Parts: sequence; structure tokens; C-alpha cells
Amino acid sequence: MAEYQSGFGNEFATEALPGALPIGRNSPQRVPYGLYTEQLSGTAFTAPRASNRRTWLYRIRPAAMHPPFQPKASPHFPSQPDEVAAPPNQLRWDPMPIPAASTDFVDGLVAMGENGSPVTHFGSRIYLYAANRSMIDRFFCDADGELLIVPQLGRLHLHTELGLIEIEPQEVAVIPRGVRFKVELENAEARGYVCENYGAHFRLPDLGPIGANGLANPRDFLTPVARYEDREDSFELVAKFLGRLWTTTLDHSPLDVVAWHGNNVPYKYDLRRFNAIGSISYDHPDPSIFLVLQSPSDTPGVDNVDFVIFPPRWLAMTDTFRPPWFHRNCASEFMGLVLGVYDGKARGFAPGGASLHNAMTGHGPDAATYERAIAADTTKPHFVADTMAFMFETRPPIIPTRFALETLLLQADYHLSWQALKRRFDPAKP
Repeated sequence: MAEYQSGFGNEFATEALPGALPIGRNSPQRVPYGLYTEQLSGTAFTAPRASNRRTWLYRIRPAAMHPPFQPKASPHFPSQPDEVAAPPNQLRWDPMPIPAASTDFVDGLVAMGENGSPVTHFGSRIYLYAANRSMIDRFFCDADGELLIVPQLGRLHLHTELGLIEIEPQEVAVIPRGVRFKVELENAEARGYVCENYGAHFRLPDLGPIGANGLANPRDFLTPVARYEDREDSFELVAKFLGRLWTTTLDHSPLDVVAWHGNNVPYKYDLRRFNAIGSISYDHPDPSIFLVLQSPSDTPGVDNVDFVIFPPRWLAMTDTFRPPWFHRNCASEFMGLVLGVYDGKARGFAPGGASLHNAMTGHGPDAATYERAIAADTTKPHFVADTMAFMFETRPPIIPTRFALETLLLQADYHLSWQALKRRFDPAKP
């Protein structure tokens, strides 16, 4: 059973053995229990205190103890975006099938699109995953970016260097850049989404005119307490570095951190605790009002990556088109569906599926949703129930991978969603 500490961005301190945390000095000459001191820095040493991320680890063996990494082949990890033309079309995919062969979380990751680069620490890469077994004596670490994991099917146990995180559909977890972990499946099958953030750390957005409360509350974010493995055997460590996968072997478990303190930590959040804000008069706010986490960029008001959700909520605006309206954005939107039906689509967007609307690509409700919305009685509030959709919204366009453009999961008829929209213009009827 996982244990947690609550709060976002806190300076946490936790130990699995009494007295394992040194008092007063981060790196004493002799560490309790014969442990090694290691600092995990997520930002530059001189970053301002408010944005500085680092954690001190007290572990059985330092992370430097391993043979040289060797390249690991994987067709779903292109080191650079594939040399395929990225169309300005609306794109949508059916859910990823569960593999027939034995497949763990790492082998089940399939890159769908990318922008930016881990070299410049800007942009992101987006994956789908489908797995049917746990990672056994195998661990993964990503030097390129932090990982936002969004399960759609099946519970995951994320065994990290800093402790255990358990997540289920409608919960998410973030694993910081460079943290080693393994994924165990509680159920026979697992499927979901991953956003690999190359840029600034995810953070909670400022609330501005909303005030002190609303959206995601800091207290609802949970980070694990220290727990460790002292095991000696043969283990594989798979690392992602500059877009490629590498592998090495260890003679001990890397989950050997006995105590730690700091704020560069993995964490989880239950999306069902999000406090949605909306209009109670007319129109409705932009989807940025559903922002859970943001990775800021160097341009104020334009983020590197936004994580936005569309949870159950009341719609009460009078005489207003209540589903998402037709729009074209300077940003690019990769959407997924965890549960139920998305209120902007009547069909074709299934849980586990995905869509991509790149910069300035027109999109919005399909014909059936539009007809239903303009006929709705907006004098009565409507509760959008039993749903959980989300969006990775990014500043630069997302370049689909060759797999994403050539897979049979790509819906060739997605464009028909809008072809049935009727001509309604009549200059004689204001």
C-alpha cells in the first residue's frame, strides 16, 4: 500500500529508517547507516528559490554504479521526427489495442508526435501506451523530460526511487526527468497516454481574477514517502537520452533510496478533485479555465505545454451554444478520452482514442452535436456527467510520427464529421 505526503512544490522530508536523514548538513562526511549522498537537480543550481527544484537522496549505492550504456533498438522511439509531411488535417485515432505478445510499459510506448527538442529543453513528445505485463527486474529513466502519465485502462503501481505511487484511470502522475522507476500492472491490461515534457517543469497556474481558490488545489497533490529495496541480482536499466533508448545492467536494484528531502519529486493527482470554473450568465470561458498543470515558456501567456481536462460539470449559460464552438488556434491540441463521451463529439471519439488538431486547423463539434446544441433548452442547467477528457495543448505544431500517419488506427473518415453541416444562411431571416 502506498503512503503519501500532500502539497504541490513543498520541501518534503521522509525516511524509511529512523535517523537516516542527516540533520543540519545535506552532505556530512559520514552518512547514517553507511549510505551515500546524491543530489538530484531538476533546475540550474542558481535558479531562483521559488522555481528551484532539487532533492537530496541518501541511498545504498550511488546512481553512477553501472556499466556503459549500449544502444537499444526500438521502432517506436525515433530519435528525430520522421521525415514525413505533417498534413494540416484534422486527425483522429481509434484506441490502441492491447498487445497479443507479452509487453510491459516501456515496450508498449508508441510515439505519436513531437515538437521541440530535448537538446533545447523546449517542446514535448506524446505517446500512447498499451501493456499486458509488469516490468520485471527492469527499470526506466528519461533524461530528456518529465513524464505526465494518464492511465485510461488499468491501475498502475509506479515504483520510483523516491517511493511508490499508485494511479488509476482519472488520476495522473508526473515522474521528474532522470528519476528511475518501474511500472507494475494491477490488472491484466493497461492503456493510456504519456506527455514527455522537454521544457520547464509542470506547475500549478496562477489564478488571477479567480482568486485564492479553484481549479486544482495544492493539497490534493500527493508525493510518496521513502521506501527502499536492498536487492542484489541482475537488473536492466533502460534510459532515454536525446530521443534514443539505451540499456545497461545493474547488480542491484536502483530503488535503494532510504531517505530523501527536497522538492524535485514524483507526484500524483486525482482529476475528480478538480474544481471546475464556468459561466452562470452567458457564453462560456475559454478552455484555459480547465488548466490543471502548465509548463511555462519564455513568452508570457504562451505555455510550452498545458494539461487541460474536461471533467463532469454543470452548464448553466442562457441562450448560449454550450458545446465547444468552432475554432482555429495558434496552439496545437492533442486530445484523449479517459471515460465516457466528450460533449463536443457525437461519435467516433472513444475512450483510449486520440485526436490532433494542429495550429490553425479548423475544428469543433460534429454535425449531430451541433444540431442537438442549437435545439437545446438553455433555460435549464445541464450536467455533463460520466466523462473525463483531456488535452495536451502545445505552443509549436505537433509533428506526427510515421506510425501515427500510417497506422490503421487513424480514422480516414474523420473529416466527414463536418461535411453534414447544413447551409443555414438566409439573408431574409435575421
